[in-house]
Amino acid sequence: MPIRVRGTRLTYRSLVVAASAALMTVLLSPAGAQGASPRESRPVYSYGNAVRESVWVDTGLDGDGNGKSDRVAVDIVRPREPAAQGRKIPVIMDASPYYSCCGRGNESQLKTYDSRGNPVQFPLHYDNYFVPRGYAFVAVDLAGTNRSDGCVDVGGRSDIQSAKAVIDWLNGRARGYTTRTGTERTGAGWSNGRTGMIGKSYDGTIANGVAATGVDGLRTIVPIGSISSWYDYYFAQGAPLYDSGPEWLSDYVESPEARARCAAVQQKLVDEAPRTGDRTKLWSERDYVKDARKVKASVFAVHGMQDLNVRTKHLGQWWDALADRGVERKIWLSQTGHVDPFDYRRAEWVDTLHRWFDHYLLGYDNGIDREPMADIERHPDQWSTDRVWPPRTTEVTTVRPGTGTAPGVGTLTRRPARPGATETFTDDPKQSETDWAADLERTTGAKAGFLTAPLAHDLRLAGSSKVTVTATPTTATAHLSAVLVDVGPDTIRDYAASGEGITTLTDRTCWGASTAGDSSCFKATEARTTTVDRTVFSRGWADLGTYASADKGRPLTPGKRYTITVDLAASDHVVPAGHRLALIVAGTDKDLIDPPDSTPTLTLDLARTSAKLPFVGGAAAFVRATAGPVPATATPRVSRPEGVAPPRPAHRIPGGSRS
Repeated sequence: MPIRVRGTRLTYRSLVVAASAALMTVLLSPAGAQGASPRESRPVYSYGNAVRESVWVDTGLDGDGNGKSDRVAVDIVRPREPAAQGRKIPVIMDASPYYSCCGRGNESQLKTYDSRGNPVQFPLHYDNYFVPRGYAFVAVDLAGTNRSDGCVDVGGRSDIQSAKAVIDWLNGRARGYTTRTGTERTGAGWSNGRTGMIGKSYDGTIANGVAATGVDGLRTIVPIGSISSWYDYYFAQGAPLYDSGPEWLSDYVESPEARARCAAVQQKLVDEAPRTGDRTKLWSERDYVKDARKVKASVFAVHGMQDLNVRTKHLGQWWDALADRGVERKIWLSQTGHVDPFDYRRAEWVDTLHRWFDHYLLGYDNGIDREPMADIERHPDQWSTDRVWPPRTTEVTTVRPGTGTAPGVGTLTRRPARPGATETFTDDPKQSETDWAADLERTTGAKAGFLTAPLAHDLRLAGSSKVTVTATPTTATAHLSAVLVDVGPDTIRDYAASGEGITTLTDRTCWGASTAGDSSCFKATEARTTTVDRTVFSRGWADLGTYASADKGRPLTPGKRYTITVDLAASDHVVPAGHRLALIVAGTDKDLIDPPDSTPTLTLDLARTSAKLPFVGGAAAFVRATAGPVPATATPRVSRPEGVAPPRPAHRIPGGSRS
């Protein structure tokens, strides 16, 4: 079990001594104590005496065009005892571009090395916790970063091959060298080839991409807040989400020497990723969803439902594609933004991850594959489970907007609007979804809102939604936003604050063994909450010019009617009895998409506008919830909420300040 240190200030030296003493107590236990049929790996190996080494693996590519095959740096820490006993061990791998530029985890840890270049600190707790339990931990510098050759190509062939080549090397299919430029070869005879990839954001994205190659030896991946298609990171159906493209990210994470030699790759990222939002061959290469049929590894997906950096559209489309192909999978969905579960549910996360790797990499029959598939955070630190996700009773149900008693404040029911019914709004790039939600019940010029009656029963939505909009613009360009809102009081994680739903404390908790150069002790966290009277829980955006094709935008003809279906991010949300479910359709969502070149006014044809929503219980659940009467026990509205702040300007890197 992990050492826990709470409620006291400890020096770094005392933390190291405490962790090391606890480990030595375990090491004195008989190595065979697990018995003939183990269900849990135990910390029986020395972390302090572990082998720490660096290997450079040949990727078979020449990304920087210097006439030599690129080698990526692979830093390894593994227990010394198994190899001495003639036993081979599995690998946990985190392949990242952030080990020298930006850091990993809540404390932005970097790799460190001694004077001879040997690895000393491996960021995060994976090495401290799992190496004593009989795993190797492997930290790969993607091509063009830290000590690797080549160039960063932002999710393309070079990025993916950086990690895939290491798995090939672990399985005896690729060449490894003891130095970056030398000829002395080295193998991975200590490895049994079984590899699990893990990582948050960019790192987890690489895990998705490598799994989509179908490489032999990759047994499981654990992508946390990760991208499934890079086009969808930079654009939402043609609408730009950032004011720059992948060339900015490549330049940001590359090592200084790579930046100097990778101008051609940088230019390709500019030329083949036009800011028009058109899909190109570059984006197709970076779409892992289309190759989900190749995935052989199990997948434990983790995502914050309020992640406005790597939005949950990435999770939803990846999850659905894996489900269609029968991939073994598990999911955690939190109320946070772009946050690692180590920082919002630490003890449960380490235990679950431990059992996951034990099952898929060591082959232990510990039952994790038979447990409920999904853990969902309902309220801060309050979780529920589902046997499968979305639940089997989930059915996509069509609901329709209608006119109400005031302009821009309409109804949301199963009934189609009367022919000719319309609502009109004008794009206001200064307003965000938070502004629209605050004005839902008032006539405003920047949005059209549609609400159900107060619910008589709880109504749960689980999965991905779609909103089909028929609109007539006044200009040649127009962007659309569609958001779902829970109208009613609640206390939620403050995902719009700097911690994206957590507060970092000063106390530390320890997870595994430590050395003087690599502590297993990390700052504790707690939920950061806020009181609201409405919650935006799903959103989606599109350029109306992609009405005819998702691959290419077209100029609009003012006064002409267009129909487009907007994909909304996956979510799992319960709208409680007494609350109302609302749909908002508007233009630019400030700080989440960029505005169009013009300022259009759009007229919605309500009879040709609808939303397909994944209700648990289907249409019957919606009808039951909206039929009334509202129970007397329903929570009353609050009058003075603190509220959620407007979205902050979007990050330009998957990981942001909390990578």
